[in-house]
Amino acid sequence: MNSTSSPLSTLGVLCALLASFAFTLNDVGIKFLSGDYPLHQIVLVRAFVAMFITLIIIIPFEGGYHLLRTKQLKLHLLRGAFVVLANILFFLGLAEIPLSEATAIFFVSPLIITLFSVIFLSEKVGPWRWFAVIMGLVGAIVMLRPTSNSFQLAGLLPIGAAFCYASLHILTRKMGTIEKASTMSFYLQLTFVVVSICMGLVFGDGRYGIQESAALEFLLRPWVWPNHFDLIVMACIGVASAIGGYTISQAYRLSEAALIAPIEYVALILAVFWGIAIFNEWPDSIAWTGIALILCSGLLMLWRESIAKKITKKHGPLRTHR
Repeated sequence: MNSTSSPLSTLGVLCALLASFAFTLNDVGIKFLSGDYPLHQIVLVRAFVAMFITLIIIIPFEGGYHLLRTKQLKLHLLRGAFVVLANILFFLGLAEIPLSEATAIFFVSPLIITLFSVIFLSEKVGPWRWFAVIMGLVGAIVMLRPTSNSFQLAGLLPIGAAFCYASLHILTRKMGTIEKASTMSFYLQLTFVVVSICMGLVFGDGRYGIQESAALEFLLRPWVWPNHFDLIVMACIGVASAIGGYTISQAYRLSEAALIAPIEYVALILAVFWGIAIFNEWPDSIAWTGIALILCSGLLMLWRESIAKKITKKHGPLRTHR
């Protein structure tokens, strides 16, 4: 049976939608805190909370602590390195450019994931999927409005994050056949804890904190004891990270990477919403055009999947690609 037309594929799509919602909440929280705390301090608190949730709730739910044993430690560490680098690059970009713009630039990642899934996973991608992915990418480019101002140095940070993110999820798809999502989530959060502690030991005293760049200042400023409200925000970021990390791992375990990648365009729509609601960043007519293209991309993908399911139920699996 074609995996992309099975019930597991539908569950994978739902997991991707939930992950997109959780990750945009995470982005909003970090952007909110980016003017007062160093990135590695926020990430350390987030990772501790997320790892606690993974250990207390998610791992027991999936079968118990024996899941922490793994024969793929090197791949877990490589996956953790990709996700840490992706986070650092993206959040440094958030310190200098608007949430919607950073997210739009980042959304070259679904196209990269689709390309990587063909090259490294030998997944079959038909013309309808290519069309849907490209439509979403065009929508992201329209929102970005590539001008001389858009291609500033800070704009390159989310692009680097996109390449790391694509590599991360190709590894997730490869490892997911023998590893539980909770196992991958635990080692991911453990990597965040180790890297954040190391960065805190090197930069936490603020010796390099005076920087002209807002992104570098966000990375290198000294640690500050958070007030109660900001500590709650950091904890909420950790909850969102735990939910997002688990559900996106499930999505890429259960479904083909080329199917899940375009669904993540929903995060761009959410980023625009949070930008309006929290940061008063109102899109103009060009931005709304980009949103419409991205929405049509996701709807086209879901429509093709529904047709494929009907055909499979009626005639059995087909050899044609969607």
